[in-house]
Amino acid sequence: MSVERTTAAGGMETSYGFRTVGQGEKQPLVNEVFHKVADRYDLMNDLMSAGMHRLWKDAMVAWLNPPKRPGWRVLDVAGGTGDIAFRIVKASGRNAHATVLDINGSMLAVGRDRAGKNGLAAQVDFVEANAEELPFEDGTFDAYTIAFGIRNVPRIEVALAEAFRVLKVGGRFLCLEFSDVEMPLLDKAYEAWSFNAIPKIGKAVTGDGEPYSYLVESIAKFPNQQNFAAMIERAGFGRVTFRNYSGGIAAAHSGWKL
Repeated sequence: MSVERTTAAGGMETSYGFRTVGQGEKQPLVNEVFHKVADRYDLMNDLMSAGMHRLWKDAMVAWLNPPKRPGWRVLDVAGGTGDIAFRIVKASGRNAHATVLDINGSMLAVGRDRAGKNGLAAQVDFVEANAEELPFEDGTFDAYTIAFGIRNVPRIEVALAEAFRVLKVGGRFLCLEFSDVEMPLLDKAYEAWSFNAIPKIGKAVTGDGEPYSYLVESIAKFPNQQNFAAMIERAGFGRVTFRNYSGGIAAAHSGWKL
């Protein structure tokens, strides 16, 4: 399947999968997808990554390397279920404080419940807000993380500017996202799995394949590694680098507010 990815020039703001929608129409459609899958979020990620998302998230947090000292603060955006935030707090020896921000209340409800069950309620708080308009003062956080969420934000360049704004000088931006497979043969195999298998399995398991069709289409439209790195640099970040996981099925991008 030949699908043209968006570039650093933009395009995701009106791309709902392979459909082109009007300005302002994407966010409500995306919200509905995540209302549907909130209580099956881990299952969704298992289907999207054949279970590899857990290893990629561990690798992302290891690259972040949160310090084991009190007072260090991280903002995890689009992380409603707490998956990344919990890993970060545990990696810090429970010294870090994580703020989980998500626009979707259903996802946040899952996260709050999990935080309580994992004994992390004191180290993690939850905020319902938009990644394009963060309700925090300039220079609030030591790190900003977002995993498998940036491609669902309509105006990615606005979200990146907000990330830069709320970070302290010396703060770090780290994003994990499905990306452009760069290994011959693997790219065709993953494409076949994504478009032929994932929506069908999603429908069989959850009764609704439409959210999974959107999600695999959104991956195919998202900018490749180099174009997304250019967007991060344009937002003001320095020392921008990325690491491919599993041949580029996913990639982690890092940048610093210097």
